[in-house]
Amino acid sequence: MPDPRSVDPATWLTAGTLFAAVATAGSLFFSLGLGLVPCELCWYQRILMYPLVVVLGVATVELRPAVWKTALPLSVSGLALASYHSVLQVTSSSCALGGACAAIQWRSPLLELTIPNLSLLGFALVTITVVAGSGLDTGEAGA
Repeated sequence: MPDPRSVDPATWLTAGTLFAAVATAGSLFFSLGLGLVPCELCWYQRILMYPLVVVLGVATVELRPAVWKTALPLSVSGLALASYHSVLQVTSSSCALGGACAAIQWRSPLLELTIPNLSLLGFALVTITVVAGSGLDTGEAGA
């Protein structure tokens, strides 16, 4: 397996774009395909994930590793929100923001992951690819 630091930044940015696109498509499938109504926390997670497709897509095409300045605030905020949402589902029966945020509307058949768990995974993967593609992990990030 190659050293992650030796992988071209464009590869990392492409991977981040694909992860964000799959997460966006997945959330649209849950609401439009399966008819599930997103809770308030899900809406906030969508607000943070959807722009990442465009931001990372443009950064990939223009090869801009400094996109971390825009992408990390979105992905880390989404990571925190999805973590909170996942914890709510395990520890509570209601949502602190009102609504049914703790309700489990869908669970993956194989891994038993809920929608907030999938969101958490998506934000984690995007965050990892943005950090790796920007050179932040090696201290090489440009201005």
